[in-house]
Amino acid sequence: MKSLFDDLSAQCSKKTTQQYSTSFSLGIKLLDKSLHRPIYGIYGFVRFADEIVDSFHGYNKETLLDEFRNDTYKAIDAGISLNPILNEFQKAVNDYNIDHKWINTFLKSMEMDLNEKYHDVLSYQDYILGSAEVVGLMCLHVFVEGDNLRFEELKPYAMSLGAAFQKVNFLRDLKADYEALGRTYFPGVDMKSFTTEHKHQIEKDISDDFAKAIIGIKKLPRKSRKGVYLAYVYYLQLFKKIKQTPVEKIMESRIRIPNISKMGLMCQSIVQHKLNLL
Repeated sequence: MKSLFDDLSAQCSKKTTQQYSTSFSLGIKLLDKSLHRPIYGIYGFVRFADEIVDSFHGYNKETLLDEFRNDTYKAIDAGISLNPILNEFQKAVNDYNIDHKWINTFLKSMEMDLNEKYHDVLSYQDYILGSAEVVGLMCLHVFVEGDNLRFEELKPYAMSLGAAFQKVNFLRDLKADYEALGRTYFPGVDMKSFTTEHKHQIEKDISDDFAKAIIGIKKLPRKSRKGVYLAYVYYLQLFKKIKQTPVEKIMESRIRIPNISKMGLMCQSIVQHKLNLL
């Protein structure tokens, strides 16, 4: 029965999320159960594409990404794939009518990671759009469950939240991106002379994204608000920790939030949501 394979595909996407991201796994748990499967499906797809460009050293990444792109569109058109991750992603895309242009924009940003090691303002904006903002839009399409008016209203806030998450990741991973992958995402920044002033400018930009994002989170349907808010709270806490960390330490190590602290943030988020304190 195909349903067995579909169930396996769902488990593969869920396991991928749990394996790679404690924070997003916790956030998804707080979504309404009806939303778990499509969001796991989106995350699994995004994570696999990211792994191709970030981790598969010694292999032909261009070929792998091209094959992944082609297989993705074949899966969406056919409504099935023997790749469980793509089989689950196509289900989310087809069930929620996720715009194919967002998928293409995302994959273009992954392609940028293969060729661009430094960014100017325009390429940086393009990368943020593809790697983060459109992922937020894919998830938002699931959250509003076909309510196009609500989608259009919440669209800019979802994009700001995705941008905030990605920029925090960039700050957190400065050392690994520069030393291991040879990448510098922030435009106009020479990592050999990264200063406190540079850091403060980046932090101001991220603060603006967070301030805009919370407005949209408060307007989300209740089925999705609690889970998205937890992800917001976790990343905001990580951002605060990064802000308190001197430039030298950021360039030496990766800033983290311990798992026990994440659980505390989850409990706090649940209470605030129940008391309508968002």
